[in-house]
Amino acid sequence: MFRYGDVEEVWLDGAKGDDMYMDYMFDAWFALIHQLQRRVVIFSDAGPDTRWVGDEAGIAGRTCWSPFNKTVVTIGHIIPEYSQSGDQFGEEWVPAECDVSIRPGWFWHASEKPKSAVTLLDIYYKLVGRNCLLILNVPPNSSGLISDEDMQVLQEFTEIRQTIFSHNFAANATVTASSVRGGLENLQFAPSNALRDSIYSYWAPQEGQTSWEMLFDLGRSTSFNLLQLQEPIQMGQRVIEFHVDVLLGGLWQTILEGTTIGYKRLLRFPAVEARYLKLCVDSARADPLIAFVGVFMDPFSDAYGLDHEKPSHTNSSEVIMLRRGHAAANRSTAAM
Repeated sequence: MFRYGDVEEVWLDGAKGDDMYMDYMFDAWFALIHQLQRRVVIFSDAGPDTRWVGDEAGIAGRTCWSPFNKTVVTIGHIIPEYSQSGDQFGEEWVPAECDVSIRPGWFWHASEKPKSAVTLLDIYYKLVGRNCLLILNVPPNSSGLISDEDMQVLQEFTEIRQTIFSHNFAANATVTASSVRGGLENLQFAPSNALRDSIYSYWAPQEGQTSWEMLFDLGRSTSFNLLQLQEPIQMGQRVIEFHVDVLLGGLWQTILEGTTIGYKRLLRFPAVEARYLKLCVDSARADPLIAFVGVFMDPFSDAYGLDHEKPSHTNSSEVIMLRRGHAAANRSTAAM
């Protein structure tokens, strides 16, 4: 491995016959790989660096923690629900990855068709949009080339994402927050940092709070149906539960509730038209830090048809609810 240049990832599939028993020297392999490639990421069912999300359908848990306990699973023997959701109390950092094919299987067959671009978009939301890395398999055809059909779908998928994410309605928003670490004049942790598409600048609240809010004034009433949230993941994954309100007719209405954010969270919901939006963090493992908030319109996918799953009470992410309250009583208390 020392003659390839920098190797980004070593991927251990773990698949073998069910009736076969073999002993593997995984710890010795991992130690040697890390010795030869010090920055490499090693993937397997149980890490050590990234984990399999537990399915090949392209669906991560609606709650998806990067913390994990590697002792709970072994390579070849996982608990799918645990691998999908991770562990809020996990002692090790093992983010999730999911492998999924553009075609019905892993290999090309002339009789089969690739998934549509909109289906890939749905997978993107359910993996990348749930704090999980997407590994998309695109198999070569019998000539050793990527088929024209697959290339066309990939191009359409790229264009769809560019169309959606090229116009962030919050890019020029005015942002205030319930508190700012170091005081309202401290630009290092200002809520306006969440308008930058970067995890290296972020809003931080005063320490020791029990609830946290960010209020966004989009400047004018705007229709949207998609939110992007990000934490500065180099500082850990902190947010446990959150909800998002919009101001309609002088009342705050909750349009979604969620669990976990992580590196990236994409949340779809029926389109609303509003000028004011409020992100409320309800619980967190430590003081929540928000790196990015984006507001978008997705005209391609159907929030009900493609992503309408009914989560349980303890694992809810995109429950459409209404919470009504007087706008004046629910206004964020600090200005920036």
